[in-house]
Amino acid sequence: MRNNLTRRGMLLQFAATGALLAAPLPAFALNTAEARALISSVVDEINRVISSGRSETQMIADFKAIFVKYADVPTVARYALGADARTASSSQIKQFTAAFLDYIARKYGKRFREFIGGRIEVNEARPIKSFFEVKTTAYLKGEAPFDVTFLVSNQSGRDLFFNMFIEGVNMLLTERTEIGAMLDNRGGNFDAMVADLKKAG
Repeated sequence: MRNNLTRRGMLLQFAATGALLAAPLPAFALNTAEARALISSVVDEINRVISSGRSETQMIADFKAIFVKYADVPTVARYALGADARTASSSQIKQFTAAFLDYIARKYGKRFREFIGGRIEVNEARPIKSFFEVKTTAYLKGEAPFDVTFLVSNQSGRDLFFNMFIEGVNMLLTERTEIGAMLDNRGGNFDAMVADLKKAG
């Protein structure tokens, strides 16, 4: 994350924090065991990728496939846009979502590549209001274990994760701040921001 955030980016982060606390997701028929099973599948695939010995490009493609299969990418993308999603056209939203998927695959794929030689293990799951938190632990060589936490819901009609925390860093808040900063840097030009996003990560 940038050290020098714009005022807009800081305000977006505070607003996002409030939104997470004040506006829980709609309740659906998802239970603790199903949420844990979903993240067990995610972790199994991540562990498979980080132990595959494939190139960075190939691994990033694998991580993209994991996001497509297990993450609620459209919801995460719209959340990252914040209020700007309301003024964008459907075509712009579609282009942004595609670019955002590639961006998070590169960004978080590179982060998970740091886990090569280690593993992730699933711990407990618990309900939080209308979604579920599933905690996992990452074990890396030469480092103390740390938490990787996933939030799961099925508001999209499927069991998917919509947020994750790596060592306490919140993906939703981080990406809303990053996208807001990109828009600021381009004077609010949505298409220019999408062009920048295609090169970011």
